[in-house]
Amino acid sequence: VQYVESGGGLVQPGGSLRLSCAASGFPFTSAIMTWHRQPPGKAREWVATMFPAGRTFYSDSVKGRFTIERDDDQHTVFLQMDNLVPDDTAVYYCQEANTPTWGQGTQVTVAS
Repeated sequence: VQYVESGGGLVQPGGSLRLSCAASGFPFTSAIMTWHRQPPGKAREWVATMFPAGRTFYSDSVKGRFTIERDDDQHTVFLQMDNLVPDDTAVYYCQEANTPTWGQGTQVTVAS
């Protein structure tokens, strides 16, 4: 199982970023894909989940601002992040819900 996250960077408050995660090593079309994040000095936390049929769930802190999407043909899951705030600063990771593996993550920094 492997995850390669990308798309992070430095953005001003109110800005947007689109993260990508290329996944391999498991049947992607039936996978429950999730995004998590680890703010500096804090524990990793769940951000969003997308089921194979398209149903989505979000943490209260990102609901209405973030959107999880998937491309089953490309085995890729995305996280569209809008109206970013400094508290969104973290390393972002994707993961299939039933696997213990993590990728290297991608750093998102929200600062003016």
